[in-house]
Amino acid sequence: MTKDNHRKYGTRDILTRALLIVACVVVVTLLLPREKRFGYDFKAGKPWTHAQIIADYDFPIYKSDEALQAERDSVEKLFQPYFSEDKSVRTTQVLRLRHDLMEGSLKGMPRDMARQIMARIDTVYSMGIVKAEDMRAMTDSGVSRIRVISGREAKTRKTDEIFSTRSAYGYVLSADSSAAHREQLTQYNLNNYIEANLNFDRSRSAAARRDLMDAITPTYGLVQRGQKIIGQGEIITPQTYDILKSLEKESEVRNLPSRGMRLMIGGQLLLVLVTFSCFFVYIKMYRPEYFCSLRTFIFLLVQVTIFPIATSLLPATPRALIFVLPFSMTGIFMRIFTDTSTAFVAIGSSVLLGSLAIADPQQFLLVNFAASTAAIFTLHDLQQRSQLFPTALIATLTALFTAMAYDLAQGMTLTDLNPQLYIYITISGVLLLFSYPLLYIVEKAFGFVSSVTLIELSNINTPLLRRMSREAAGTFNHSMQVANLAADAAAKIGAKVLLVRTGAFYHDIGKMLNPAFFTENQSGVNPHNQLSPEASARIIISHVTEGMKLADKYHLPKAVKDFIPTHHGKSKAKYFYITWLNSHPGETPPEDVFTYPGPNPYTREQAILMMADSVEASSRSLKEYTEASITELVNRIIDTQVKEGYFLNCPITFRDISDIKHVFIDCLKTIYHSRIQYPEFNNASDKTHPTRQRNLGGLFGKYRL
Repeated sequence: MTKDNHRKYGTRDILTRALLIVACVVVVTLLLPREKRFGYDFKAGKPWTHAQIIADYDFPIYKSDEALQAERDSVEKLFQPYFSEDKSVRTTQVLRLRHDLMEGSLKGMPRDMARQIMARIDTVYSMGIVKAEDMRAMTDSGVSRIRVISGREAKTRKTDEIFSTRSAYGYVLSADSSAAHREQLTQYNLNNYIEANLNFDRSRSAAARRDLMDAITPTYGLVQRGQKIIGQGEIITPQTYDILKSLEKESEVRNLPSRGMRLMIGGQLLLVLVTFSCFFVYIKMYRPEYFCSLRTFIFLLVQVTIFPIATSLLPATPRALIFVLPFSMTGIFMRIFTDTSTAFVAIGSSVLLGSLAIADPQQFLLVNFAASTAAIFTLHDLQQRSQLFPTALIATLTALFTAMAYDLAQGMTLTDLNPQLYIYITISGVLLLFSYPLLYIVEKAFGFVSSVTLIELSNINTPLLRRMSREAAGTFNHSMQVANLAADAAAKIGAKVLLVRTGAFYHDIGKMLNPAFFTENQSGVNPHNQLSPEASARIIISHVTEGMKLADKYHLPKAVKDFIPTHHGKSKAKYFYITWLNSHPGETPPEDVFTYPGPNPYTREQAILMMADSVEASSRSLKEYTEASITELVNRIIDTQVKEGYFLNCPITFRDISDIKHVFIDCLKTIYHSRIQYPEFNNASDKTHPTRQRNLGGLFGKYRL
């Protein structure tokens, strides 16, 4: 908690937190999918492992891509391109040939050969001639028939009964089977009389192809609203597979009517609001300190919402992709910076919010909650950053086993398992390792301090503690003793042991600037004898402000730094205050000169440190260390602090204070334990026992008592 957490929050504070919750609810709701996502993984011939599906609306059954392509290929074979017959070509070329045979370049050709040539030319034109490139295109497309338009008629002709310009020329040359005559015919350039009389009609052919393709329907049935599609455990038949694919396709393009959309948004808003409300009712009732701290409150909001938002932003397919999100990271951070119970409630809320974006969330809920539980359990007491690796490993293995158990429970075999799902879960486990660098970012962003950081700071080899051990050895030893007392007391009442121990190490660092003015560092000479009470009080009190400056210089976390001003609170430097009163009878003392700047403790740990610091310092002035004197000292000091109201703003109970007293008494009795007094040896009484005398002498000499 921050410095202001101890005060009661008012209407403005409640309004701020309410607005933050509303903002998160709105953001999460707006990002949820508006349509009912399909998001199922399935294969033909395998059992359906999800819940039963009932059609929410009418939708057609779409043919598979393979079936559609097969129909297109079949129709393509039936396609007949259109050609227009140009009768003038035949008339013109035949007339030219006759003219050339009688008077032109072919004059003198043997009559029998000329007659055969005329017959062949007439035949190829009557069968039809197309361009060579058109014939090649039809051959490549597998066209077996064409439609020939002649006048107002359109007749079908087989492609193997028509000629291309090349095949027509070859047919004419074969008029005479004699090789010598064929060679002679090639000299007449008969190809000049062969011209395509069938011309490809592109527009009519395209229209005919389009009509054939349009006749192919993409559907072959209809699923009616309320119809059962498939039940859990049923085998997915080819037809059911087509229906499921059709439902998936339909869900991607279907838009709800405006009224239905409003109802859906309203329902989603209520679900999100209920989930947030349950979480923050728990926080308000059982963890009010988190509710009071605005930074902690924002941290809780971020942890609960960040992964549900990421779930909504991920694509619906493949379904297994949602398992790549490391929800267990929320459990890890919540366990480190709050407590175990809050971590469980937070991860439950986060996973529930994430499930609202998923069509079939059962496996998602089980896997993520099981993995997060494992992470929280294994990270019960984070002492080293290396602990994050086994935590990530155990959480990942838990997720993998839970996912496999769920699949097997649905009737799947090991060969049916979706390997993609387990790959994504493994990737999520790897992402958990990024908790290590993010831990530092979270600490700085929200002003938290982790156990790992506290352990690092409590190392006496840190630069600041080493400096204190050199420059103010007495203060260093005092801090170590206070740390031990405070840690034992914190363990007894269930407070944060590492935090109070680390705070005790640094609470008096300001004394390094003037170490000789503090009793524990003095060796016979007291410089206060030469100063007025006011000057002495200023020097003594300045160790708080100077300590805060050093804490800033060495970048101590705020949670540790707050122990410096609170270990004295708003108490007075009583020795010099009373000295001033004694030397100024009847006068009003300058209260602010003798009063520490504070504030008073506002956490249990700060209250423990204030008690431990006062008790340890006062215990050094005892004339004798007996159980009675130690008990009287502890009770007197702590009761005085309670009476003066130093603990009014921190959540510490009378039961806690009583337990702390007992701990302090036991610890001080151990520290200042009385030693047994050994009797002196009487030589005269043992003159008749020289052997015993020698043995005792050797014993005393050996142990140097």
